[in-house]
Amino acid sequence: MSEELNDLKVDEVIDARGTACPGPLLAAKKAIAGLESGGIMEVLTADEGSKRDIPKWAKKKGHEYLGDLEKDGYYRMFLKKK
Repeated sequence: MSEELNDLKVDEVIDARGTACPGPLLAAKKAIAGLESGGIMEVLTADEGSKRDIPKWAKKKGHEYLGDLEKDGYYRMFLKKK
């Protein structure tokens, strides 16, 4: 799965590594509004709480959480807009 995520073509990258909770989630909410249905968004975050909050929010809103990768002290989180 990590190989698939690593090779995924994303439409939008949100770098929220410099923000703490709820910054990454708020950035994701704002950015996903600009994506077309089926668009892929990658959120970069160092906030541990985002691993729980972003998938939970995506499911609640009907978006598909594709997974995450850990890299050099931060997370790469992938979502598909429905």
